[in-house]
Amino acid sequence: MPTLPYAILEAPSTLGLATHGAEHLPDQLLSLGLAERIHARRAERLTVLPKDPTPDPETGILNASAIAAWSPKLADAVEAVLDAGEFPVVLGGDCTIVLGSMLAFRRRGSNGLFFIDGNADFFQPEAEPNGEGASMDLALVTGYGPSKLADIEGRGPLVPPENAVAFAYRDHKDQEEYGSQPLPKELKAIDLPAVRAMGVEAAAREAVHHLTREELDGFFIHLDADCLDDVVMPAVDFRMPGGLSWDELATALRVALASGKAVGIEITIYNPRLDEDGSAGRGLADVLAAALGTAAPSVAQGRSFDKFTL
Repeated sequence: MPTLPYAILEAPSTLGLATHGAEHLPDQLLSLGLAERIHARRAERLTVLPKDPTPDPETGILNASAIAAWSPKLADAVEAVLDAGEFPVVLGGDCTIVLGSMLAFRRRGSNGLFFIDGNADFFQPEAEPNGEGASMDLALVTGYGPSKLADIEGRGPLVPPENAVAFAYRDHKDQEEYGSQPLPKELKAIDLPAVRAMGVEAAAREAVHHLTREELDGFFIHLDADCLDDVVMPAVDFRMPGGLSWDELATALRVALASGKAVGIEITIYNPRLDEDGSAGRGLADVLAAALGTAAPSVAQGRSFDKFTL
């Protein structure tokens, strides 16, 4: 079976947050040997534009102009990895890096998004109390929100909502309290209660089945560390009880990668400054190394999802 080598892109942007710390995610995971463990080339570390504590007057979103300017630079870096015949592993940063990652794939064709996150991230600017784009990224990448970020390069939506799956989110109370707009009906939603009811393997298979439709070239994986149980992953800025176990996350990732249709992955939000004993970072590095292995499956195998086994 042909495989692709991994290439790591360091994208330490926290332009979508009012807080700091997640920009150290790449340094911490790399210090824990992630590149060596998955036999990855370290391709590039992107320079991030300065943050502004005042929300953009046009959109109400923190650093909206900087995100709009920086996302194409990340897209260029992702495309360079793809042109080299490699599988991008993008280390964030906050969740707004998904705009740059998906812009790269939007330039090249039609790809889905497997959005594994503890939050649905579908706030509209007027409902997000801090103006943080990291609470709006799934909305923006699917074309909901100000055009400055929802229509980058005039290519919006970067992922049509019917080509996205929101997986394992559990922020229902916060959505209700702050008045988040609902997920569109055409966007496939498998929240944490649904994952629990179905079992994580069956839920992940349903998600991947949706993302391996014939009209899609493949799908990108967005992984936010806050999808994990707060007991094992307290090192995030916005904590909520519950979440996936390490084993459940590993299963979801293995199902996604075993499809042969994953085209890349990004990891976001883990904040080493909040990882007092380092256990959260070690666990994250371990689950990534175990799931990714030493080489990514080729996206051009032509196999159907129903034929693979873990």
